[in-house]
Amino acid sequence: MPGQAIALDVPRMTERIAASLSATGSRFTDLGQFHDWWRGVGTSARAEHIPLDRLRGWVQDAATGDIRHESGKFFSVQGLDVHSPDGLVPNWQQPIIDQPETGILGILVKEFDGVLHCLMQAKAEPGNANGVQISPTVQATRSNFTRVHGGSAVPYLTYFQDTAPHRVLADVRQSEQGSWFYRKRNRNMIVEVTGDVEELDGFCWLTLGQLYRLLAEEDMVNMDTRTVLSCLPASGAGAEDDYAGTGRSAHTADFRASVARSLAHGTGDGPDTAATLSWITDARSRTQLTTRRVPLDRVRGWRRAEGRIAHESGGFFDVIGVEVTAVGREVRRWTQPMIRPHGIGVIAFLVREFDGVLHALMRQRSEPGFVDVTELGPTVQCTPENYGLIAAEPPAFLDEVLRAAPERIRYDTLLSEEGGRFHHALNRYLIVESDVDVPADDPDFRWVSLGQLTALLRHSSYVNVQARSLTACLTGCLVTV
Repeated sequence: MPGQAIALDVPRMTERIAASLSATGSRFTDLGQFHDWWRGVGTSARAEHIPLDRLRGWVQDAATGDIRHESGKFFSVQGLDVHSPDGLVPNWQQPIIDQPETGILGILVKEFDGVLHCLMQAKAEPGNANGVQISPTVQATRSNFTRVHGGSAVPYLTYFQDTAPHRVLADVRQSEQGSWFYRKRNRNMIVEVTGDVEELDGFCWLTLGQLYRLLAEEDMVNMDTRTVLSCLPASGAGAEDDYAGTGRSAHTADFRASVARSLAHGTGDGPDTAATLSWITDARSRTQLTTRRVPLDRVRGWRRAEGRIAHESGGFFDVIGVEVTAVGREVRRWTQPMIRPHGIGVIAFLVREFDGVLHALMRQRSEPGFVDVTELGPTVQCTPENYGLIAAEPPAFLDEVLRAAPERIRYDTLLSEEGGRFHHALNRYLIVESDVDVPADDPDFRWVSLGQLTALLRHSSYVNVQARSLTACLTGCLVTV
């Protein structure tokens, strides 16, 4: 059932978010207490590599080699043929995950003593390099929450399925990795409750300030939390004074105030937002990218050997099998295929002030799994060691990111991608101050404020998952730089 209409009092929401960014939490008065609790969390997921032909409950089609779950649910691994005449590679083929279900990624929020808190979960995923990460209240595919696996129910799910008694702050379908998922989208939700909510084992209430500070720690906050946080209907309007003067230096205080001004900039339907939408629509109209399914066993340039599927160059990624033993999950033991990437990626925003307002340099990106051809991505999104297999020249602005002086780097943390389908998929996320010039009519790059990104994130398929992660990280700079 639908929840209450989203008719937000923006100034009041800004005040509540600012209070949650700066307040001491009701559950943990400092992050030391949180880490004490974290060390005692009784959940884990251990993944052991096994050959693809030893997967239980999965079938490999005799005619195509496609890998599917015997229930017809969850996901499948298929082959994809991609034509991109204007791209660096005009045509290629690859394995890709097809998961047509729309899952739920939801964070429950509630005020304690007038301070907004988020109910977060310590969740273990088989692909996490470090085991357990901070996850949304609910993180579940449709097959999971309809219990196709025969396991236990997903806690707190009813708050997101029946929102009528509560207030919905955000509810939008967003894409996931378009290079590895075929047209995959999840419902990103933030639901505010006022009544009592039982705090189950493995869950805890954190203020936004605590959550953003943990986002600055290496591989602590998972991808699903980051994407939901990016959809928070935040505005920095009138909040500059809350951050100016609170930094460790005048430059840091100025940067924080610039981030707050950026959140307030372009949040409505003004000319800046209209111009950005026109730029995206133009890119979608002129970009030629077509895809068609091909049998997994006949994907050009890939081979099946030693129980896995790998590219003949040894780069990009492998499709592997894993056997998972879990504690604190709905199911205790299962097997599944996963994508295991090669190399650590670099995901970066270059940021720059214009008239005192911070902007991020966004790039139009085309990926074969996107629903609508292109989405806005980070300034840089690549795996450097794999890029040499695609083109002789490095991506634009990669050197600007990697050679940045330390005082220009505002965020630099290693974070994981989704651990349910990807095995040890790690990227270095960076936010780097820069003074680079980009022509106003550049077809691929444009400076965009946080407020404009927030406005776009009220709608589906405008900002890709990597850029959404960086949007959350940049907002977190209000309290972490």
